[in-house]
Amino acid sequence: FFDVPIRRVWSLFLIFIDLCLLSLQGRVPTNVMGLLDIYGFEVFGNNSFEQFCINYCNEKLQQIFIELTLKSEQEEYLREGIEWEQIEYFNNKIILDLIDDKQKGIMSCLDEECLRPGDVSDASFLSKMTTLVGGHAHFTCHELADSELRKTLGREEFRMKHYAGDVTYSTSGFIDKNNDLLFRDVKEAMSESNNVVMSSMFTKTELQSKKRPSTAATQFRVSLAKLAEILMSKEPSYVRCVKPNARKATGLMEGELVKHQVKYLGLMENLRVRRAGFAYRREFEVFLKRYKCVCPATWPDWSGHVRDGVVELARHLAWEQDSFRIGKTKVFIRHPSMLFKLEEVLEARKQELATQIQALYKMHRAKTNFLRMRVAVTMLASHWRRVCAQREKERRKKATVSIRRFIKGFMTRMGAANEYNTKFQRYVRYRWISDLPKQLPKTVLVKEWPPCPPLLKNTSQILRDMHLKWMVRRYCKGITPERKAFMELKVKASEVFRGKKQNYSQSIPQIFNNSYLDPRVTSTVAERVKATLGADENVFFSLPAVKYDRHGYKGRPRVLACTRKTLVMLVPGKFEVKESYPLSSLSAMAISSLSDGFVIFRVEAAPGAKARGDLLMSVDNLIELCIKLADAKNDLASININSDATMVHHLPGDKQGTIRFSQGPQPSYAKVGKEFHVVASQ
Repeated sequence: FFDVPIRRVWSLFLIFIDLCLLSLQGRVPTNVMGLLDIYGFEVFGNNSFEQFCINYCNEKLQQIFIELTLKSEQEEYLREGIEWEQIEYFNNKIILDLIDDKQKGIMSCLDEECLRPGDVSDASFLSKMTTLVGGHAHFTCHELADSELRKTLGREEFRMKHYAGDVTYSTSGFIDKNNDLLFRDVKEAMSESNNVVMSSMFTKTELQSKKRPSTAATQFRVSLAKLAEILMSKEPSYVRCVKPNARKATGLMEGELVKHQVKYLGLMENLRVRRAGFAYRREFEVFLKRYKCVCPATWPDWSGHVRDGVVELARHLAWEQDSFRIGKTKVFIRHPSMLFKLEEVLEARKQELATQIQALYKMHRAKTNFLRMRVAVTMLASHWRRVCAQREKERRKKATVSIRRFIKGFMTRMGAANEYNTKFQRYVRYRWISDLPKQLPKTVLVKEWPPCPPLLKNTSQILRDMHLKWMVRRYCKGITPERKAFMELKVKASEVFRGKKQNYSQSIPQIFNNSYLDPRVTSTVAERVKATLGADENVFFSLPAVKYDRHGYKGRPRVLACTRKTLVMLVPGKFEVKESYPLSSLSAMAISSLSDGFVIFRVEAAPGAKARGDLLMSVDNLIELCIKLADAKNDLASININSDATMVHHLPGDKQGTIRFSQGPQPSYAKVGKEFHVVASQ
């Protein structure tokens, strides 16, 4: 009931403002600025006829806004002589046609339903609207929705896809709010009111009219059309207000609230339109003044036309032709990223310029200080040179006396001590004693001794003997028992093999090890030997070997273990004791003078036992094996080195076999006829 009087009051208020403006003509400038205050889309939990009209208004204003934006863009491109490029954007005319089309629009459908005689309701309006616009892509309702969408739509609701998002409207009250009529007797009472304002709002002329009053939707549409006509004829400017938070607090930004406002104010679509062409444009003078420092040709001053300066700046920055345009008064840049990169270059250039300015200032300040100090230094230098000349004279005089005394001392250094050569002899002693630690022999094997002056021959000999004794004592104290035993074996090996065995020189740098087997195999072999021969049989040396049969000379791999009493052979893998020979039964070890690893163990039979013959084996560490067995027997003479080409070994039954030794490119062991040939490497 009260909506119509309120609209009448508002219309009267607008008429009053127009009259005031007309009365001021001639006394004040006639330029008028109009303000249109609108929040944007309204999306509540329950959206009714009011929200429908407000959102329709926003759709209309968005269309005007986009058209004016495109229009201003085209005009600016035309002014600057730049070719217009078609910009794609979402045109919401399809939504406006859905709402205000005279034949199939929602508002026309609502007006027809309000004017239709008979039983009219919101449900009948929704049904008629579903029939009329049900196939539209931006419209849906409960009847047309699928099973999932029906869960979010009531039977009296319909949903529209606005440019800013989907909005669900309830048709409850649409008919009543659209009619919004006053009864005739109420109008007559108000027209006869003594209040001038009230009687002017409801005139008697209106009561005499037989025409049906317009509906609220029609009035709103007509009013919006007039507003659109005014806006299109003017040059509107837009101020977008964003509320940062709902608490009215400073320094607080609520992200969801801001996103909601940006979405329903239509800002994103405007940005897409603006950025579809050239996002940044600026006058030549302003652009060149800000960025001229990044180009050497335009810095510090550009003497030519400003447009040529901008072109030179773009050439220096190596911009692609499609990414910018040069207009008549402005430069246009397509992508914001180019501007961001330009700003980064500008910031870097500012740092360089600041450094240059700082350097120039420092240079000026340093030059001023230098000129002032040079005068003072020149004066000080003249006095100082005089002092230095006097000191130099005294120094040279003392040096001359010292050199003269030194020369006389050098000439008489071999004679008796006197006032001239005493210092010289003392200096010579001091210098030789000081340099001696740097030239002393490092080991006992070095026999050289630093030369000495004739005055210190006796001292040099005494120090040489003392140093030699000290090195010998230090070396002896540093030798461990294991090292001592190793060196003793090396000495014994030298006594036996040096000059007699070809590969002896190769064995000198090799360290004698206790075992050449895997550590786990070594422990297993030691346990098997103890279990077989007794707990007192400790293996001190073990290595892999090949044992050859006495008759067929077939090679059989074995593990050779040596104790202080017994030579034991085990089978690899199972590590079973195959044979054992007491060291006392090994009368001799016969080897050749070549570089082979073959050895003949001369085995003596026990009293009353049958002779088994000699033991034939080949090992890699022959010299180490022989010297350790001879040391265990305490009989170095048991090692026989034969330089002949053949050696004889004993077989069971007092028979003999022949071993022939020779040299070849590759070592080998093979039976040739009845003989066993051993080929050593050259």
